[in-house]
Amino acid sequence: MKSDINPIELAVFLFFFLLVTVIGLFAGKWRRTETSAHLDEWGLGGRQFGTWITWFLVGGDFYTAYTIIAVPALVFGVGAYGFFALPYTIIVYPFVFAVMPTLWRAAVERKAVTVADVVRAELGSRALESAIAATGVVATMPYIALQMIGMVAAIKALGIAGEVPLIAAFTILALYDLFAGLRAPALIAFAKDAMIYIAVIAAIVLIPIKLGGYGTIFDAAEKALAEKGGGILLGSNQYLAYATVALGSALAAFMYPHTLTGVFASSSARTIRKNAMLLPLYTLMLGLLALLGYAGLAAHLKLESNTDVVPALFQVLFPAWFAGFAFAAIAIGALVPAAVMSIGSANLFTRNFWKAYVNPAIDAASETRVAKFASLMIKLGAVLFVLYLPTQFAINLQLLGGLWILQTLPAVLASLFFRWLSAPALFAGWAVGTAGGTYLAWSDGLKPLHTWTIDGTSYTAYVGIVALVANIFVAIVTSLMTNPLHQGRGKYGARI
Repeated sequence: MKSDINPIELAVFLFFFLLVTVIGLFAGKWRRTETSAHLDEWGLGGRQFGTWITWFLVGGDFYTAYTIIAVPALVFGVGAYGFFALPYTIIVYPFVFAVMPTLWRAAVERKAVTVADVVRAELGSRALESAIAATGVVATMPYIALQMIGMVAAIKALGIAGEVPLIAAFTILALYDLFAGLRAPALIAFAKDAMIYIAVIAAIVLIPIKLGGYGTIFDAAEKALAEKGGGILLGSNQYLAYATVALGSALAAFMYPHTLTGVFASSSARTIRKNAMLLPLYTLMLGLLALLGYAGLAAHLKLESNTDVVPALFQVLFPAWFAGFAFAAIAIGALVPAAVMSIGSANLFTRNFWKAYVNPAIDAASETRVAKFASLMIKLGAVLFVLYLPTQFAINLQLLGGLWILQTLPAVLASLFFRWLSAPALFAGWAVGTAGGTYLAWSDGLKPLHTWTIDGTSYTAYVGIVALVANIFVAIVTSLMTNPLHQGRGKYGARI
């Protein structure tokens, strides 16, 4: 990519970034209530977001800037395997339709702000509550850092070096997060998604025209990937890995604090079901984005890093003004999920650590102040993460984050539907899955896949799914040994 600053690109980028800043600051007055000093208001937007706001908010924090950068980069690097993101975003929505309305109902009835609150209320285990809350915070921290890395890719494409732009951007984020809470990313998500859709549609229509059509793109991509040992179709040795990564990613996706925050902020269970039907529209956008990886191969881009493929395509094949617009869309695409992630993590820290162990008698206003401070510290930690640790370290930790957050799934489902699974057994399952999965990933050099050789045949699968199977097995066996099947289904089991 070019390293010099194009004034037109920079001017367009700054215009849209400042526009979104104004929207974020305005969000503090949007739907303001008299009880704003309450975690329900600051951290969940008053639990009043309807279908469209929830659609943009959940889509905004699920399809992140790093997704926009990383999925085409993976396709650019390895080919067909990078498309695992498509089936996983298809698998996840039936799960959301079936489970999330029930979880929302339990949260409302229990006045819960976090999923750890729900588990504590339904299963009565402080240890399990703490395990789920700690997992959520730890798994989300590198995820926030990766949003910043996505923003760095856009800023780098503008030719701006150094840390000042990144620090300035997240200072702005911190300010309107501090004053507006969840309302800020909810309102900004409208602008972010509109800009992303415009950039993607323009790219998917005009780039093939400039490169000679999709036939030419696929032919060039197949030839380039063959030299790397990849291909535009999956190899037979990739089937199991592809399937388990897709399934594991789908099951983990709505266990993260940021996606659950969007669920808890919804106004009704019906709103969540509607969104489970509407959100697959984002999958279409993701599929089109993934194709840009092949377009980068067809354009014969020479890159320092695969993550530069999308910014480089816009810079090489589009006029400066549109490239600036696209870079702004990517940067803004980092702000929305980063804001929701930090708020969701702050909610966990405040409710399930501070209130649970430090000050059980804390009032609503003080609780909100603690959450705001925690959110600020989490964002600051992510900034330091990006500035002082190698990018690859953040990526590896995020891969572990997916493995870790997946281990909270059995406890969440048990609290709603399978009450015969005891809390101590679920805690044991979580511990085995987390420790065992981490060991496997660590032994493979912090890679998400592990290979077994049985009778001379190699099988490669996602470590998160392997750990989840161990987790569930331990939870079931321990429950059967210590807690006979006399409690039946959970309170919410018949209400899916």
